[in-house]
Amino acid sequence: MARRESTPTTPGSRAVVVDLIRSPGPISRVELTAATGLTQPSISLIVRKLLSDGIVRETGLTASTGGKPRVLLEINGRALYGVGVQLGFESITLVATDVTGGVIGREQIDGAGLDKPEVVTQRIITAYHDFVRVLGIGTGTIAGVAVVAPGPIDQHDGVVLGPPTLRSWLDFGLRAALRAGIDVPVLVDNDAAAAAVGEFWSRRISRSSTFAGIYLGSGIGSGIVIDGALYRGHSSNAGEIGHISIEQDGVPCFCGNVGCLERYASPGAVVESARASAPDFAELGLAFEPTSVMRDFDLLCRAAVREVEPARALIETSAAQLASAAVTLSNLFDLDHIVLAGPGMAFAGSIYARAMRDRLARSAFSRRAHPIVVELSSNPRDSAAVGASALILQSTVAPGHGPLL
Repeated sequence: MARRESTPTTPGSRAVVVDLIRSPGPISRVELTAATGLTQPSISLIVRKLLSDGIVRETGLTASTGGKPRVLLEINGRALYGVGVQLGFESITLVATDVTGGVIGREQIDGAGLDKPEVVTQRIITAYHDFVRVLGIGTGTIAGVAVVAPGPIDQHDGVVLGPPTLRSWLDFGLRAALRAGIDVPVLVDNDAAAAAVGEFWSRRISRSSTFAGIYLGSGIGSGIVIDGALYRGHSSNAGEIGHISIEQDGVPCFCGNVGCLERYASPGAVVESARASAPDFAELGLAFEPTSVMRDFDLLCRAAVREVEPARALIETSAAQLASAAVTLSNLFDLDHIVLAGPGMAFAGSIYARAMRDRLARSAFSRRAHPIVVELSSNPRDSAAVGASALILQSTVAPGHGPLL
């Protein structure tokens, strides 16, 4: 019976081949044929196109086992570059990465004036042009720019639908405004989803893994990667674990729900709990200002790591609540790999990771079938910006996985 396969030139086939070359390291055409189920002529056609596009390069030969040595293939890291922009409440971060996810440049600009979307958009445009000029990246090698922000996001039209900490951005057409001043493709997406893709891409996670990134920033979110592709849902807003109710009659949330995890375990919620007992934290120098939430949270995390009470109690409570949500996420998607990312993981990530590992080992539905790996991002503060760059690159080199630009 003839082997059934997708057309070798379809984005899906190309994406599978790119994933296999990217994740395990150098691989031969014969191994690609065996791993994909595509025919040898189909693999040859896809690889020839990737070589001509400069995305893949030949890197050497396998050791001879009696037959002809096989030519190995690897991703050409410097074939293209992506630029990611992380729009935060206190700052804006720009990151440039190569195709492997390696960071080649970073810049952070002050987030002052974030309540004026038009002004901030022009600052991003100016910062982008200065950034790539200093790095010496030519426009012809830039796959595009992705700007990420807290959700919800209308990813199709590039509109910010109403983030909790950037209320003046409600329904702002960010992508259209950026396209007026940036002459490469522009993508607007959710920061937590981007961080998940970035961790998956830069860690060279196998496409066979069911992977999640859990993001602790101004809020709490996640992204799920299945078969190498971000699971988006109908409106590209999947993975909002911060809006799982943990208290049926709890605190009302901006999203319209009540008792959301984000209202109890996010940096803002933890700082608000500290404010309610401010005298107990007098020695930490907390400012309790709207623009100092992440700074105050960092101070609480530093104190928690030093085992200073009651900071330790606050952070451990937050970690336990997030771990409980991770069990729900794992049970829904049968995860085998979780990475914790976001600025909230910068100082006390070890506390969150330990709580999550312990809770999953006790409570995950599939715990006896397989382990669930929980790791910390190696670059938690910039993970969304790195992920934004990965999104734009994945959409270009493996267009079966990402949004078409």
